[in-house]
Amino acid sequence: MKILLVCSAGMSTSLLVNRMNEAAREKQLDVDIEAHPIADTHLYGQDADVILLGPQVRFQEQHIRSMFDNKPIAVIDMKDYGMMNGKKVLEEAIALLKKED
Repeated sequence: MKILLVCSAGMSTSLLVNRMNEAAREKQLDVDIEAHPIADTHLYGQDADVILLGPQVRFQEQHIRSMFDNKPIAVIDMKDYGMMNGKKVLEEAIALLKKED
C-alpha cells in the first residue's frame, strides 16, 4: 500500500509520516508513506493508493479529486494532524482503501 500525504511545503507532514511508519511496523504492515508539497501531487499521486491532504491544504481537495478521480482522497482530521497521531491517520488511510474495494 502506498500512501501520499500532501501539505503546503511537504515539511510539516514529515513527522506524521514517521509516526505512521511506527504504527505500521507495530501492526506489521507493508506500507510506503511519503510526504510531498501540494504542488507536486501531480508527480506522486499517480503511484499512490491513497492521497491524504493536510488540513492547511483542504481547500485544494476538489482540485486533487479532479486529477485522481479513481483514488480515495481525504483531508486529515485537524486534531489528528495537530497531535501527529500517526496510528489514527494510518487507520484512516486503510479504511479509505477498504471502502474502495
